[in-house]
Amino acid sequence: MSILKDLRDRGLIQQTSDEEGLEKHLSSQQVSLYCGFDPTADSLHIGHLVPMLMLKRFQQAGHRPIALIGGGTGMIGDPSGRSDERNLNDAATVDSFSQGIAKQLAGILNFDEGENAAKAVNNKDWLGAMSIIDFLRDVGKHFGVNYMLAKDSVESRLANGISFTEFSYMILQSLDFLRLHERENVTLQIGGSDQWGNITAGMELIRRTHAGNDEEAADKAFALTVPLITKADGTKFGKTAGGAVWLSPERTTPYEFYQFWFNTDDRDVIKFMKYFTFMSLEEIAAFEESVAKEPEKRLAQTKLAEEMTTLVHGKEALQQAIKISAALFSGDIASLNGAEIEQGFKDMPSYTAADEDKGLVDMLVEAGISSSKRQAREDITNGAIRVNGNKVEDTARILVEGDRIDGRFIIIRRGKKKYTLLKFA
Repeated sequence: MSILKDLRDRGLIQQTSDEEGLEKHLSSQQVSLYCGFDPTADSLHIGHLVPMLMLKRFQQAGHRPIALIGGGTGMIGDPSGRSDERNLNDAATVDSFSQGIAKQLAGILNFDEGENAAKAVNNKDWLGAMSIIDFLRDVGKHFGVNYMLAKDSVESRLANGISFTEFSYMILQSLDFLRLHERENVTLQIGGSDQWGNITAGMELIRRTHAGNDEEAADKAFALTVPLITKADGTKFGKTAGGAVWLSPERTTPYEFYQFWFNTDDRDVIKFMKYFTFMSLEEIAAFEESVAKEPEKRLAQTKLAEEMTTLVHGKEALQQAIKISAALFSGDIASLNGAEIEQGFKDMPSYTAADEDKGLVDMLVEAGISSSKRQAREDITNGAIRVNGNKVEDTARILVEGDRIDGRFIIIRRGKKKYTLLKFA
C-alpha cells in the first residue's frame, strides 16, 4: 500500500498541491520532507502529534523526515489560526524552548544512522544570519502584497489588525522551504490545515527563485496538510479542565496522559486510533466493532491509551499509569509509592501538614475535609473516612509517621470520591 493511500484511508489528508504528481514522486524515489515546530513553549502538546507522527509514517515508508525547529520564526509569531498577536519571547527563552522540543522530537523520530535517518534543523541558522537588506532584495521582491493579503492566515486577521511582524511570517516560512529545498533536497512540506497558505507560498518562492535556472527542481515542490482535529462533543481537542495536554511528563504526567486517551468519547475513539496510532486499519476495524457491540468494556479506549502512552512516554511509564489507575479505581492506595502518589493526585485537593503525629479528628478539620470536630466524628463512625484506602471507624485514631507513604504522603478519602492529599515535609 502506498503511503498516500494509507493516509487517505486514515482520513489524514486535508489538502495536497498535486496528489497525482506527489504519488508518482513518492513512488519513484526516497523523498526528503519537512515539518516545522515553533518553540512557543518548553514542550509540544498533543495537537502537535499528528504532524510529528506524519513525519514518522513517511520515515517508516522509507522517506527522509526533517524536523525544523523554528528558533528564528519562533521570535516572530505565526498569525495562522489566531485572532490576536502572540506575546514574543526573548532569544534566551526561545533557545531554551528549542532544546526541549528537540528532545521530544528525538523520542518520536529515528535520528540514528541510516539512509533515511531523521534530521533536526533550526531556522535560526539562516534567518539569524540574514541582513534586512538581503531579506528584502533576495526574498521580499518575490512576494506581492495582494498575493499575501489573499492568504487565509492574513485575510482572517485584517479585521482585528495584524502587525508587520506577523504579516512577514509567511515570507520567513517560505524561505525555510527554499533553504531546505536547496540544502537538503526537500521537496515536500507537511503541516496543519491552517498552514496551507504558508506552505504554498513557499512552493511559489521555490518556483520563482529557480525559474529559468532549474525548471525541474522548481516543479518538484509539494504541499500536504492534515485536517484540524475536532471532537464529537464540540470541545477543543487536546484540552482538559487543567489546560492543554502536554508531551512533557513534568507538565502532564504519564498518568494524566493515559487518562486523557482512556476518557475518549466513543464517537471519537476509532478516528483517533486512525490518526494517532500505527495499528493496521484491519486491527482498528475489530475495535470499531467492539465499540458498537460492547461499548461499556471500553476496549478501544484502553488500547488507544496504551498505544499513545507507550509511544510518548515508554512502556515503564505505561505500566505505572495502569497501576495508578487500578489503585484509584479499587481504593488500594497503599500499593502506590510516593512518585505514583504525586502523579495520581497532582490536581486533587492537598494540605501541607506539620511534621508531627495528630489525631484524625483534628486533621480532618484542619485540612478542611470535615467542617467541625462533631462532623469529623460522625464521618468516622459512619464509615465515610478512609486513610490510605483503609476504612477507619475509631474516633481516637492517631495519624503517625508510619501512616505516611514514602514518609511524605497520607491519602484521606471522605465518601466515595472526595480525596485529599496530606503532604509532610
